[in-house]
Amino acid sequence: MNNLNLQVNIDKSSGFCFGVVYAIEMAEDILDNEGYLYCLGDIVHNDEEVERLTSRGLKIIDHDVLKNLHNEKVLIRAHGEAPSTYQLALENNLTLIDASCPVVLKLQNRIKNSHDDDEQVLIFGKHGHAEVIGLQGQTDGKAIVFQDLAELDNIELPSKFTLYSQTTKSTDKFYTIKDELLGRGYDVKANDTICRQVSNRYEELENFVSHYDKIVFVSGKKSSNGKVLYDVCKKYNDHSYFISNVEELDTTWFAENDKVGICGATSTPMWLMEKVKAELEQY
Repeated sequence: MNNLNLQVNIDKSSGFCFGVVYAIEMAEDILDNEGYLYCLGDIVHNDEEVERLTSRGLKIIDHDVLKNLHNEKVLIRAHGEAPSTYQLALENNLTLIDASCPVVLKLQNRIKNSHDDDEQVLIFGKHGHAEVIGLQGQTDGKAIVFQDLAELDNIELPSKFTLYSQTTKSTDKFYTIKDELLGRGYDVKANDTICRQVSNRYEELENFVSHYDKIVFVSGKKSSNGKVLYDVCKKYNDHSYFISNVEELDTTWFAENDKVGICGATSTPMWLMEKVKAELEQY
């Protein structure tokens, strides 16, 4: 291997957000004591971290499996769940270890209140995303979910509605959508419910990536905020590369004495970024 002598640094503000840390710590405590724990859906959108925890006894299940589970403990991850899940837990005598993120819970509550007040709810979010399914559940499935404005073109919207956002969406995009809808003459009550731990990362990243020749962004492919944050890297540093694990690194990306910055999503474990750093330092 050539000795490229890369100078490698990890972005200090990258890695797990508090909601994910909280869920993983709760899981680890129970795994230490009981040896196994059911978790509804991937505990975090990162395959490497899921693998680490499943090897310790975490059993990832879906809603179909949950229906036939009785008298067990089940972890609700940071993304939160719809009311129907809590109802099912009562019926099946399941103990829920609720690690729903407080930011998500607050948003669920606000959406439920809007729905109870007979407001039409619109949610700017990713179809089928765990958090979004939980949010839509607060409205008995009546909320309209859209990923971009074009989707609303074929929908008869009421003249007045309430707009919310999935917590990990781009703040800029949310306000662009709000302004566009107002410009089209709708009466929009907009609630910016984007998590500041995610949106503050944009500015931190913008600042971080400008100091390096190359950027390696580490994230699971399923991570919503991973996609958003990688776009920020790419925007401010053209030489940004997206990888999910060490195997995806490519020596041809780097030149001798490059300064390389490593950063990641709110679902990227620090140990994985450390592993990438160790690998790059061997080039």
